[in-house]
Order: sequence, then C-alpha cells, then structure tokens
Amino acid sequence: MPKDEIKKLLENSKKVLEQDQNNFENMIKDNLTSFKKKTLDQI
Repeated sequence: MPKDEIKKLLENSKKVLEQDQNNFENMIKDNLTSFKKKTLDQI
C-alpha cells in the first residue's frame, strides 16, 4: 500500500473514532440526565 493510502485510511479512522466517542459521550450524558430525572420523580 502506498503511503498516501495508509495516511488516508488513518485519517478516516480517526474521524470515525472521534465521532463514535462523541456519540458515546452524548449517550452517557443523556442516560445520566434520564436517571436523575427518574430518581427525582421517585422521591
């Protein structure tokens, strides 16, 4: 594989990983918010 192809693949992988991380962080935040709301509703 030429260097350019490897570099392009690495850049694409980095973008995908960053997007996945952002999605995961947002999911965790949403879950925490939901959990807090449910807990407060129970009290």
